[in-house]
Amino acid sequence: MRRNRNAKILATLGPASSSPEKIRALFVAGADVFRLNFSHGTQDDHRRRFDTIRAIEREVGRPIGILQDLQGPKIRIGTLKSGSLTLTPDSTVRFRLSGEPGDAHEIPLPHQEVMRAILPGHLLMIDDGKLRLQVTQCGNASFEARILVGGTLTDRKGVNLPNTELSLSPLTEKDRIDLDFGLSLGVDWIALSFVQRPSDVIEAQTLIKKRAGIMAKIEKPAALERIDDIVALVDAVMVARGDLGVEIPPEDVPGKQKELIRLCRRVGKPVVVATQMLESMIQAPSPTRAEASDVATAIYDGADAVMLSAESASGQYPVEAVVMMDRIVCHTENHKLYRSIIEALQPPPEHSIAHSVAAAAADIADQIDAAAIVAFTASGTTALRAARKRPKVPIISISPQAGTARQLALLWGTHSVVAADIASYDEMVDRARTQVLDLGAAKQGDSIVIIAGIPFGRAGTTNNLRVVRL
Repeated sequence: MRRNRNAKILATLGPASSSPEKIRALFVAGADVFRLNFSHGTQDDHRRRFDTIRAIEREVGRPIGILQDLQGPKIRIGTLKSGSLTLTPDSTVRFRLSGEPGDAHEIPLPHQEVMRAILPGHLLMIDDGKLRLQVTQCGNASFEARILVGGTLTDRKGVNLPNTELSLSPLTEKDRIDLDFGLSLGVDWIALSFVQRPSDVIEAQTLIKKRAGIMAKIEKPAALERIDDIVALVDAVMVARGDLGVEIPPEDVPGKQKELIRLCRRVGKPVVVATQMLESMIQAPSPTRAEASDVATAIYDGADAVMLSAESASGQYPVEAVVMMDRIVCHTENHKLYRSIIEALQPPPEHSIAHSVAAAAADIADQIDAAAIVAFTASGTTALRAARKRPKVPIISISPQAGTARQLALLWGTHSVVAADIASYDEMVDRARTQVLDLGAAKQGDSIVIIAGIPFGRAGTTNNLRVVRL
């Protein structure tokens, strides 16, 4: 079941998509990776979905990636005596460090780390930015804020603090329990929420110990300020436009999205564009034209994957949303301007043997009209280097590691295959020939370009290129 497109589709599972029949339908419709959102559902719910995905994987004989998305810390106000209150613009309200119910004069904010870090001039965005306030005065256990944009405030609404860097781990106690659970299942990717600094990633690395790839969700302005260091540490990036669009001005989000995609392409790390891509399909059988354009923009920029959230997790049309996403991606990649745009955004070459070999493979495949590039890889690095070039032909990634093959299900232009390790040059050629013919990626008389690292089985040694006529 090799896809006829380069960019991948990541679909979130939830109440609308939990049955084996529905999950299989999502895969057939085009989902390459499934997201288990640990902000919702029980561990038993996620275990059943995990087991279903692995059963489908065995049935279809194609690696399927599974992403565990950890909830991360949530900053929320406490409860209110009346259950709600009205915040009037230009008036002032006090926030206090307390778990007791609040009123119109004092709103509980039971987060010590906020009280320690917040300063006059900092902004508070409450209820996804519907309410906006600016801090005017700070005390030890309270602060005052002027209401910029008012409205109705109800219990337990979320608070975003775009100017405030919190001394807060991205891994709560719940996250640590969920992480142990996900790793015991064998998830392929861990999405890390609330990343602010490189040390947040290092903390996660000490717990994960390379048992899964780490994907940083970029949703905080503090992360953008240290983005080069964060991207260098992680295995992939998610442009989490929901929270990011609350914490930075909406007009800045498209530019930041392009910057993040460009950076990830330059360093050869997969990048996922997420949130509200086909939002109207939660309740409607077709998207708006603006949503279709939004998805296409990510594809033109060269994103590795686009993600569906509520559209596939809780919407009325989960399968239709995946079908539509697949159609938009395919039509965009087949548009006459697509290739020229992708090549215009080509990152500069990396001056190393491994990157030069991978780049040469893409160039040679283009010049000789090869049918495919075959990348032998233990760790996935060879395939990542080949995909960085965004070649015109498909990449067939062959790995002896099932976990590597599943992680590469997220990678642009790559079809992953699990096969026993090779021990000789002749075996490499025979294996490549057999796989491309079996997959229908090439036919007799076609040429293929093979890249690998020699000695075989040593990770990260991409140093060999061969052209073979079938």
